[in-house]
Amino acid sequence: ASLAPLAKYKLVFLGDQSVGKTSIITRFMYDNFDRHYQATIGIDFLSKTMYLEDRTVRLQLWDTAGQERFRSLIPSYIRDSSVAVVVYDVTNRASFMNTTKWVEDVRAERGS
Repeated sequence: ASLAPLAKYKLVFLGDQSVGKTSIITRFMYDNFDRHYQATIGIDFLSKTMYLEDRTVRLQLWDTAGQERFRSLIPSYIRDSSVAVVVYDVTNRASFMNTTKWVEDVRAERGS
């Protein structure tokens, strides 16, 4: 039996500063949660290979910085992504309101 080709998916995590993008990725990758906040500088990248019933999937997780000064980097990462994960902090209403802007950024790069 021949194996199916490795499927690769690029997931870009978007959202305001300190909403939990890195925490979600860390939990998924390492089943760990770090209570100490450390801002992402620019873009971080992690890869996880998952073995499903009939195929192998590689997820490329791109963790973007929420700070304004890094926003210019983000469109190029959205452009060739398979999935955009927009994250907000449930205790911060402004971060929820800003999800509209993040979704618009995705649509600007990828279309609706």
